[in-house]
Amino acid sequence: MNFSLVEVSSPRQVRQFLDLPLKIYKGDPNWIQPLDKDIEEVFDPVKNKTFRQGKCSRWLLLDDKKEVIGRVAAFINKKYKQTQPTGGIGFFECSNDQQAANYMLDHCREWLRAEGMEAMDGPINFGERDRWWGMVTEGFREPLYAMNYNPPYYNELFTNYGFRVYFYQECMGLKIACDFHEKLIARRNELRKDNNLRVEPLRKKDWQKYARDFATVYNKAWASHGEGKTIDERQALKIFKSMKPVMDERITWFTYYKDEPIACWLNLPDLNQYFKHLHGKFGLLQKLKFLWLKKTMDNKGVVGLVFGVVPEWQGKGIDAFMVVEGTQVMVDKSPFEDYEMQWVGDFNPKMLNVARSLRATRTRQLATYRYLFDRQKEFVRHPILKH
Repeated sequence: MNFSLVEVSSPRQVRQFLDLPLKIYKGDPNWIQPLDKDIEEVFDPVKNKTFRQGKCSRWLLLDDKKEVIGRVAAFINKKYKQTQPTGGIGFFECSNDQQAANYMLDHCREWLRAEGMEAMDGPINFGERDRWWGMVTEGFREPLYAMNYNPPYYNELFTNYGFRVYFYQECMGLKIACDFHEKLIARRNELRKDNNLRVEPLRKKDWQKYARDFATVYNKAWASHGEGKTIDERQALKIFKSMKPVMDERITWFTYYKDEPIACWLNLPDLNQYFKHLHGKFGLLQKLKFLWLKKTMDNKGVVGLVFGVVPEWQGKGIDAFMVVEGTQVMVDKSPFEDYEMQWVGDFNPKMLNVARSLRATRTRQLATYRYLFDRQKEFVRHPILKH
């Protein structure tokens, strides 16, 4: 079969890019169609700040009958610091055809090589890691909001091409309950004796204050991880403003010592339980339907977005203090029953151990794959974080 790639540039091609998954996932009860606007914001230089230090292109794969059978995007981000210049590919969709996949991946490789890259990671996002990052390898269940989902055969298409696992992304879940280990309860009780420490829920009317506190904790807790993992106050305010309509004051928490933020635990309701009824659209009618669903639907799922403790307080029980205090409120004052954390890299054993200490178990696994252009170069997995 003869293949060809066309760069997405016209409104019709954008529509084809967005609609291809409808064909790929037809009959799959677990797939939830992402909102069109969320995908398109990635490729909008006005809305995606990553364009300030990078570039991006996307293509449609056509067969010899000019039918769309695949899609892919490739991008470079100067803030994505790696041991060698590394680009990204993402938004990959393809029929179960190795030759078709190879054709797209070859094109991405050469596009990135021309931009000075020496490797490509995928499937990843042209932006932050909290969205559209990784390929599902285990736990093919309904995806969380802005989480990739794929048929199992995508992993074979990547590994057959020569990709190797750079790191696994573990998602952990548990029932929301207060049956904590005695050790956690004891730690919480000991810290409660310090009047300078307090845990408080986010209050939506003060969302700007919490956005700034989040930026403080995030930058201290993640600055040492590299790869551009910092956030400025303007970005934090933008994130919190976008989350404000769906925030629930009973499920997001901050910890303070003498009024200084030292830890945060950000959670949201499982938004995909609402969005799966909107079929990718979010116009006026869908917004009204979303508000109606949010008010009337019995959504029992909570998604953990960020959990962080500043370095000087790590290992002192602050995680137990915040989790036990917050969970008590969730159990007593909210309808939520199920909790699933956004992914934690297998390079972060300390955070995985925190999850296991809460009796969380793995709900799904994704993989970030890497392909080195120099096939003789030694492949090295993501380094283990040293806290």
